Amino acid sequence: QVHLIDSGGGWVQAGGSLRLSCAASGRTFSFYGWFRQAPGKEREFVSAISWPDGNTYYADAVKGRFTISRDNAKNTMYLQANSLKPEDTAVYYCAAGGLSIVSGTSGLFWGQGTKVTVSS
Repeated sequence: QVHLIDSGGGWVQAGGSLRLSCAASGRTFSFYGWFRQAPGKEREFVSAISWPDGNTYYADAVKGRFTISRDNAKNTMYLQANSLKPEDTAVYYCAAGGLSIVSGTSGLFWGQGTKVTVSS
């Protein structure tokens, strides 16, 4: 089993930035990433990173604004979210799994979620 602890959410004005963190322990996976879910909407893919080689993946909605990274020594993943928009408002969830993490939510392990609120 893997234990994921995500943090770093908060309130920010449009155009501002937040840095989300995800600390992992226990069983390791090949891919880690972030999903988000706004009220009344489905949970959607945001970004992912391959742990062995650091390859990154981004949803079109955040490409160019968000950056995912890893610190292997600390077993921690980060999501630097810049130029935030009101549409980015959601609960953000850290996740672990295989390559299919880019395609959907099936079979993934999850953190507890951290809320991001962006005001216009």
